Amino acid sequence: MSTSVSPANQHRKALVLFSGGQDSTACLAWALERYAEVETLGFDYGQRHRIELECRQTVRSELSARFLAWGAKLGEDHLLDLSLLGQISSTALTEDRAIEMQANGLPNTFVPGRNLLFLTFAATLAYRRGASVLVGGMCETDFSGYPDCRDNTLKALQVALSLGLDAPMTLETPLMFITKAQTWAMTEQLGGVALNELIIEHTHTCYLGERSQRHAWGYGCGSCPACELRARGYFEFEQKQQGGYV
Repeated sequence: MSTSVSPANQHRKALVLFSGGQDSTACLAWALERYAEVETLGFDYGQRHRIELECRQTVRSELSARFLAWGAKLGEDHLLDLSLLGQISSTALTEDRAIEMQANGLPNTFVPGRNLLFLTFAATLAYRRGASVLVGGMCETDFSGYPDCRDNTLKALQVALSLGLDAPMTLETPLMFITKAQTWAMTEQLGGVALNELIIEHTHTCYLGERSQRHAWGYGCGSCPACELRARGYFEFEQKQQGGYV
């Protein structure tokens, strides 16, 4: 595993939107491999699966303990209270209700404006902390169809944030065009089997906050959209490994 920092990034600080889930952990490892200093940011917005907030600190501690070079670059963690978002949302992520598709073609787990708000607050914090890079796990390949996860949305937001702050703010989305199977392959390339084992054991992605059931791919209910995506990606990754390619 290489932990060298490219000349272009040797003085840059990154702020990773870190939920404690698989995707954001993959992004955190990706950033730690590339930037001289990395801080993390989480959000408490009244999410139904708020157990992820507890997993965040465990994942950070495990990363620091198992990957010393990364640990040396891992800076402060921040948690912002965005409970107002939960109060004005009526979704299956912020209320105890069944997950289902809506008439507009989006699942009712879609929290309108969530990523737009997250990145705006992240840019505000990054500006104060001297970071010029925001890293998020948004993806438009294997995803639930959320419009604020799309590349065009984030490109437009990057321009707006940079103009509004009068300072360049780069939005990096390393998972944007890869599948969940490729995400597993990426983390194995970054940190080997040890990183994937850490992700399986300590991250949390299940929308229902279920951690009593341990699967080959991690903890979760096994049936919500997040679990289904994670499981399908993991088994596809395993099959490709057994076939000698990823």
